[in-house]
Amino acid sequence: MKIKPARGYVLIESKEAEEVSAGGVILPDRVKGIPQRGKVLAVGEAFISPHAVYTIDYTAKSFSSIPLPCRVGDTVIFKRFVDNRIKEEGKELLLVKFEDILAIYG
Repeated sequence: MKIKPARGYVLIESKEAEEVSAGGVILPDRVKGIPQRGKVLAVGEAFISPHAVYTIDYTAKSFSSIPLPCRVGDTVIFKRFVDNRIKEEGKELLLVKFEDILAIYG
C-alpha cells in the first residue's frame, strides 16, 4: 500500500453498504450512505489527543499516548459520518481518526 496514514489516523477499505435491511426492506441510495464497517489496511502512529482522557504520571511529568485502537487486518466499525474518502487503485478507502473507531468486528 502506497498510503501511510498520519499520526492518529487509520486507513480503511470500506465494505459495501447493505442494500436490504434486516427486515427485508430494500434501502434507497440516499439512506445507505457511507458504510460503517471496513478492513484496516494501515495504522498511523499513536499520539496524545487534546480530547482524550490522560493518565498522568506526576513524578515523570508526562502524558501517556493514546494506544493504537486496532491492527492491520482487523475489521472495524466506525462512526457513520466520516468523509475522508480516497480512491486508490479502483477501491474506496477512508481515513478515519482513532476516536471515530467504535469497535473491532468479529
